[in-house]
Amino acid sequence: MHKNFKLIIEYDGTDYHGWQRQKGVATVQETIESAIKIMAGQPVTLIGSGRTDAGVHSLGQVANFKVATKLTPLVFKKGLNSLLPPDIVIKDVEQVSDYFHARYDCKGKCYQYHILNREIPSTIHRRFEWHIRRPFMIEAMRDALPCLKGEHDFSAFEAAGSDRKNAVRIVSDIGFDAHKDGKLVFSISANGFLRHMARNIVGTLVDVGIGRITPKEFNEILLSKNRANAGATAPPNGLFLVNVWY
Repeated sequence: MHKNFKLIIEYDGTDYHGWQRQKGVATVQETIESAIKIMAGQPVTLIGSGRTDAGVHSLGQVANFKVATKLTPLVFKKGLNSLLPPDIVIKDVEQVSDYFHARYDCKGKCYQYHILNREIPSTIHRRFEWHIRRPFMIEAMRDALPCLKGEHDFSAFEAAGSDRKNAVRIVSDIGFDAHKDGKLVFSISANGFLRHMARNIVGTLVDVGIGRITPKEFNEILLSKNRANAGATAPPNGLFLVNVWY
């Protein structure tokens, strides 16, 4: 009897070439598939809610797989966590409807980006944040963000060479928290994300923070729908997939 299992996955993406299986390199998808195969005695295909790039982390990636087994969700949860390396953890396993599809049923996602804005970097958190020494103009950054909320064509923040026909996405929430120790956490929730969209927004927002562009120019970049006008892509190590909803 085939069962459909839904996983909630946390991982440190530093040592992986992203989520999606690729020949000759370590990926999160293939690492988990190999562990499932050991438990189930048969190969499976693990379907993720979406790809994360090399070096990007997750606190709540969702995936599902179908397999003929008598094993229960609890057995899979305990077994997989005993087989997987310490940089991948299965937070939850649930048996779901045969019709559940982690990618196609996804209604939206939340990402966070972590920046350390101070002179001295952090040894402990260096794998999980972008260290920028030049002081930010925090209020200017706050002024730039509201233009992104709502339904827009985000072509200006899409990686060059993408082949999507539709670049319109709906951002439901956006903002950031600035802490006294220099830590800045940017968050964005949307019904979908273009390739590198979150990282390109952050890179351009940093340009506002250091005074390279104004909040008004940030808005004009969005309206231009031209990637060439936006800032550099923020490095992957500061990005976390936080939540996926259905």
